[in-house]
Amino acid sequence: MTDQTGRTEPRSPRDNDVVSDTVFVDNTDRSRFELQLDGTVVSVADYVRRGDVVTIPHVETAPADRGNGHAAALMAALLDRLRADGLRIRPLCPFAATYLREHPDHGDLLAN
Repeated sequence: MTDQTGRTEPRSPRDNDVVSDTVFVDNTDRSRFELQLDGTVVSVADYVRRGDVVTIPHVETAPADRGNGHAAALMAALLDRLRADGLRIRPLCPFAATYLREHPDHGDLLAN
């Protein structure tokens, strides 16, 4: 989708949304968000949900897929999902916490 200036607008991911060549999945059975590429999970963010707070204790990318921006793409998609669902985040994982510090536009999603 493009806006009036021709720029691509960010999309809020929903279950199994395609973002570029990847698919964002909320795997509720395993309590984790997944980024899949060609049907293969390349990055995951485990979570625990309590009320309106989603705690992220761990984010990981498969060793063969590291360095390709998959974990950052996963974080962007999961933050869009949390925002769309009116949820907040508690990032316990150092990568997730750093991502949020480096993207202050998501600071309003931080749980107290």
